[in-house]
Formats: sequence, C-alpha cells, structure tokens
Amino acid sequence: MKTRELGRSGLTVSALGLGCMGMSTNYGAPEDKGAMVKLMRDAVDRGVTFFDTAEVYGPFANEELVGEGLAPVRDKVVIATKFGFDIDPKTHARNGFTSKPEHIRQVVEASLKRLRTDVIDLLYQHRVDPATPIEDVAGTVRDLIAEGKVKHFGLSEAGADTIRRAHAVQPVGALQSEYSLWARDPEARVLPVCRELGIGFVPWSPLGQGFLTGKVDPRQTFEKSDVRSWFPRFTPEAMQANQSLVDLITRIADAKGATPAQIALAWLLAQDPWIVPIPGTRKLHRLEENLASVEVTLTSADLHELTRSAASIEIKGGRGTGHEQYL
Repeated sequence: MKTRELGRSGLTVSALGLGCMGMSTNYGAPEDKGAMVKLMRDAVDRGVTFFDTAEVYGPFANEELVGEGLAPVRDKVVIATKFGFDIDPKTHARNGFTSKPEHIRQVVEASLKRLRTDVIDLLYQHRVDPATPIEDVAGTVRDLIAEGKVKHFGLSEAGADTIRRAHAVQPVGALQSEYSLWARDPEARVLPVCRELGIGFVPWSPLGQGFLTGKVDPRQTFEKSDVRSWFPRFTPEAMQANQSLVDLITRIADAKGATPAQIALAWLLAQDPWIVPIPGTRKLHRLEENLASVEVTLTSADLHELTRSAASIEIKGGRGTGHEQYL
C-alpha cells in the first residue's frame, strides 16, 4: 500500500483509509462485531494504517469496536476520532453541537478508554460549534497535545475563515469534509486554503454513500435505520436524475478495465498528493476493490474528461443531510 503525508503535518498514513462508521450505525443494523474486528485486521494486513471513527457513531459503539479491533496492532495504525456533539450519556440522544473546552476534555478521556489507547493520533472537531470561539477549541486541543493525549488536530466541515483562525492557534493537520465527483463544494475555498497552509484533506463519503459505485438501483428504497432513507440525494427522483453521473463514471471505468468505485477514488487521489479518502465498507471484497484504486492510473485526458463532464451534470438534492454548510 502506498502512503501519503497529510499536508505538512508529519502524519503519514496509507493512501486510502478505512471509514468505520458504517460497521456500527447509519446503514442498517450493526454488523456482527467479530466479523468487523476481522475486517479491520484484514485491512491492516493489506497495508491500511488509517482508521476513522467518532464518539457519535453509535453513539460510542464504534469507538469501542475500533478499540477492540485495533488493540493488537495499535503500534501499526493511526486512529482518528471526533468530538463536537452534545450527547446524553444515558439516552444517547443528540442535543446539538458543543465544543466547550471542558466538554472536549471529557470526550477525550472517554474516547481514550473506548479506543483502548493512551493517545489519539488525530482528533477532529466533528462540526463547528457557533457558540464556542474556534480559538478556544484549538487552544484546548493544543493543551491536550502538550499533555500527550492527542498528537494532531483536525477540523471537519469547517469553512476557510474558521480553518485560518484555528490554524493560527494550533496547526491543523487535516480537514475532513465530504468530497467526491458529486460533492465538489471544497474546491471553491477550502482546498485552496489547505494547499496554502499545508493541511491534509480527508474526503468522507468519497463514493457518495455507495451511489457512485453503480451498485445502487435508482428505484430502490432504504430502511429507516439507513441514513439514505432521508438524505435528499436518495429520493427516487434524485437518484434517477443523478444516474447520468454514474453512467459517466461507468463508461470510463469500462475503458480502463476498472470498476466505477475505483475510478471515483482514483479521481480523488489524483487531485492532490495529500488527499486521503476514507471509504467505508463491511465487506472484504469491497475493501480489496477500493484498495486497488491506488494502482489505477488516470491520464490527464481521463481526468479532464471526468472533471469537465461531471461539472456539466446538475446534481439533484442537497449533499449529506441536505443542510450541510461550512461555518
């Protein structure tokens, strides 16, 4: 597996990471724990060193799963987790966002225990909290780094101005936001700031919640425990309208002897050498398919056609929840 440095952070990881959220939540019933532990260890055997989780995934269950799965190989991997939601510890209900300094510290202590580790390699603010100055957030993480509980600071779905303000207090190692051929919002202002400041970029949902793989039938419906049942881009009307993008990716995949998923990931990898996508999966053969994208070579002509043609397709439905916005 090839490796990449996240910006100028000094943090080197596998060129593709593994998003672990879907193993526990958001895509139907949780998968069998033993099978997911094995999948994570199979990923390590295949060169994956970058694993992504968060306290809110479950809540809490995914960090516990990742902690168990990676405990025997902890010295070989980089674990990223996140804070930023106000979660009731008893009911697990979400009560909006909070990044108050005392809350960050509480989350870190709990995450360390669930992850079975003494240090978090990359700690993201999951979403910007408008009620807490980003300088206070960055300062708190800076202190946690000084105390040896965290190694690197990250932001997720943050806007360019917020990134600059945070970076001035504590260097931001990585910015995680949705980015793919059907979610290109970061290209306007966020990616240029990352290039300027030397910040790595980690695309979440690089395969468009599976839609860009060509395996989602535009006529299908999703069960209520699957977030796609209420995401705007997964209404039948939106999927039918957006199928033209999948057709484009599939056409290029066929010409390259690759799969649509591999083309979508290869396009991301080709955008900048410090971009590290984190596709999630519950299946070993999908993991292997995704990892093979690192070896797919897109020529300048391929990239030009993909980028230009995708930009000409009007995507129907808001990205993510439909309310995603940079703060």
